[in-house]
Amino acid sequence: MDALINVNGENVQSLQIILLLTLVTLLPSAIIMMTSFTRYIITFSFLRTALGLQQNPPNMVLIGLALFLTLFTMSPVITQIQTTAYEPYVAEEISQEEFLARAEVPLKDFMIDQMEQSSLQLFCDLAGVDTPADAAGAAELPLRILVPAFMTSELKRAFIIGFYLYIPFVLIDVVVASTLMAMGMIMLPPSMISMPFKLLLFIALNGWELLFSTLVQGFR
Repeated sequence: MDALINVNGENVQSLQIILLLTLVTLLPSAIIMMTSFTRYIITFSFLRTALGLQQNPPNMVLIGLALFLTLFTMSPVITQIQTTAYEPYVAEEISQEEFLARAEVPLKDFMIDQMEQSSLQLFCDLAGVDTPADAAGAAELPLRILVPAFMTSELKRAFIIGFYLYIPFVLIDVVVASTLMAMGMIMLPPSMISMPFKLLLFIALNGWELLFSTLVQGFR
């Protein structure tokens, strides 16, 4: 009997370790999906493509920029989690379950502020849940509904920003291509001529600072 209990105890402990490792593995992806990282990295990718650049800036630079801007944007949320959840948990004033419950509240508030009602209604309908009428009601929804709704809204906004980024650079491509055709220089690739003008326009407008300020202020 003791041996059986011992074996069952070891099985339960092994399952807990496997579950913990799985959660640790998925945690970075989950955090990225609940923060501003998605909008930043997709916008930077659209910008690089619109400029006609293949590898500049490199992926590592774009990811680094997105990460640091995410930390800057999420700093109020992180501070609130530290004050209301982390510090009491370290002081052993609350349990692990209460720590998780308190920590998800600021993240939920952030996601709800950035979420579109249509996205929230879509996933509420898919889950068979009534769509809440206000933010207080949305905060009661589980993360399995809020996270995909938030991601859908972020993807939509990132693609809208990418569309606006493309417009001036596409106009430059059209002007250069039309000029080359009028001059009879059909064999010369238009992208070779238009790229310096794109870079000149982006530098003249102080593009990086303008883009960063627009993206950050979009979350406020």
